[in-house]
This record gives sequence, structure tokens and C-alpha cells, in this order.
Amino acid sequence: MGASEPSIGYLVKHAQALLRARMEEDLAPLGLTVSQYSCLYRLSVEPGISAAALARSVFMTRQSMGAMLQPLTDRGLVRRPQQADAGRALPIALTASGAALLEDARPIVDAVEREMIAELAPSERAALAEGLARCIAGLSR
Repeated sequence: MGASEPSIGYLVKHAQALLRARMEEDLAPLGLTVSQYSCLYRLSVEPGISAAALARSVFMTRQSMGAMLQPLTDRGLVRRPQQADAGRALPIALTASGAALLEDARPIVDAVEREMIAELAPSERAALAEGLARCIAGLSR
């Protein structure tokens, strides 16, 4: 890679920033941010997850997660018991309203992702996904 060529890290960050900005813009009419969408999505696949585990899964701190959950709770999209059944962790669950909003948001997010990869052939999409997965694995050691 020459000195005038952007690094792969820069390209990944640039793509991520554009993807996030576009998703923020397209989710705004639903009153959702990308982080809120990510929380709702994670809760749909892992109901009852703790706030700490949810924070880790969406790349947030536990403190930020507390602030994130309050508006979702206030809107009736998630529910948290006042007291844990066992242990200290309070399980978080998606409400019916949260699930309905997530179903409205998913096609929006999917459309942005489809637009992002529209110029890639199927084999290039597969190679990109594999390459990024290997990058993640390399940095996760």
C-alpha cells in the first residue's frame, strides 16, 4: 500500500461512519437512534439479557446503557423489573410496542445495508464479510 493510499483501518472507519450517519437519518422519523435500534434488536434475540451484557453486545459502557434504557422504558418499548428474581442483574425485555417498532425499523436498516453493498458482486460480499470477520478475530485475541 502506497503512502497516498488510505489505510484499511481508515476505510473501515469511514464506511462505518457513513453507515451510522445514514442509519441515524433514516431511523429518525421513527424516533430511534442507531444505538436504540441496536438495543431493541439485541433484546429481540436475547430476551431477559442484563443491562451489562446488553451494553457489551452493542459496544457501550454500562453507564451509557443506563441512560439509553430510560427513554426506551419511558416510551414503553422495554421493561425492567424493579427487583431481580435471582442475583443482582435486572433482566430487560422488549415489550409488544418495542417489538412492533423494531419490525418497522428493520426494513429501514436493511435498505441502508443493501444500498451500501449494492456495487458488490455476491462473491465480493462474501469475501468482504469473511475478511472483516477475520479482522475482528485478529484483533480479539
